[in-house]
Amino acid sequence: MTKHRNYFAVLAILLVSSFLFAQGAKESSSTNNTITVYAYDAFCGDWGPGPAIVTEFEAKTGIKVNLVSAGDAIEMLIKVQSEKNNPIADVVVGISDDMAAKAYAADLFEAYQSPSLASIPAFLQFDPSHKLLPFDYGNFAFVVDTEKLPSEMFPTSLQALTDPKYKNKVLLIDPRTSSVGLGLLLWTIEVYGEQEYLSWWKAMKQNALTITEGWSSAYGLFTEGEAPLVLSYTTSPVYHVTYEDTTRYQTLLFSEGHSTTIESVGLLSSSKNKEHAKAFIDFLLTDAQLEIATANSMYPVNSTTELPPAFDWAPKPQKNLSLDAATIEKNLDRWLTEWTQVMSK
Repeated sequence: MTKHRNYFAVLAILLVSSFLFAQGAKESSSTNNTITVYAYDAFCGDWGPGPAIVTEFEAKTGIKVNLVSAGDAIEMLIKVQSEKNNPIADVVVGISDDMAAKAYAADLFEAYQSPSLASIPAFLQFDPSHKLLPFDYGNFAFVVDTEKLPSEMFPTSLQALTDPKYKNKVLLIDPRTSSVGLGLLLWTIEVYGEQEYLSWWKAMKQNALTITEGWSSAYGLFTEGEAPLVLSYTTSPVYHVTYEDTTRYQTLLFSEGHSTTIESVGLLSSSKNKEHAKAFIDFLLTDAQLEIATANSMYPVNSTTELPPAFDWAPKPQKNLSLDAATIEKNLDRWLTEWTQVMSK
């Protein structure tokens, strides 16, 4: 099935599901004191910062938040598009910079120049129109379970991962449904170029235990011991050090360098409660930054945030890789189609 057929199939399902719960959600978000926030699953889940942030925000402001787990980042964007004529959400949390072009094309977000931007370095503010405001960032990486894989077998590069000795030892994520999976796809294009990236995926298809739809599923299988290597972030060990007091899970730095990602928050132009929505965005970029850094295991964007010692277990790559937004916008559909053709054979 092609990228476009997948897109419209998901869109049709979301249209039906959105209609079924629209009335209840719309009632809660239409009250003057309540906003609805869509966020990706990992942000809203037991491991994520969402629940604690909502509790703190409500206590500080008196504004109620209806936090909705809306799938992975790509699914979330499709969901908001499907509801364009019957809007539910006020704020969307988790659109990555490599998805920005699709977000702009959908014409969903309103510019908001938050006062908090003064404390965010310019290199993280990827959207000069301020429709998408950065709230955390990091590098994609593979994380290893040191109790399941001996140190002499730790891979040191993307190329090393294709060795047959890693058969059924790697958990990958679908780039069509996950921003983390998409991050790896772009990472391989950055390293190998358009002529060779599919060769890497052909080899990795033999080594992957499975390819999950989202990061939460992959990382859950990883921590359950199903495979010793998982696609995640350089900062993922921070969570385990902070909340589990263990250094069992460690980041692998690769010789080719690592792809970067910036996650953003956006104010929907269809929001009927924009002042409260802006207050939530401001809170996300200030008071919530430490909670985001530790629970989300990502770097905070606000330069005034003091990081705890656990971040010593998040090694920084010597080489950061990225593709410009225009290149991604021009080629992404084709890359996803090519990936699907290779992985479905």
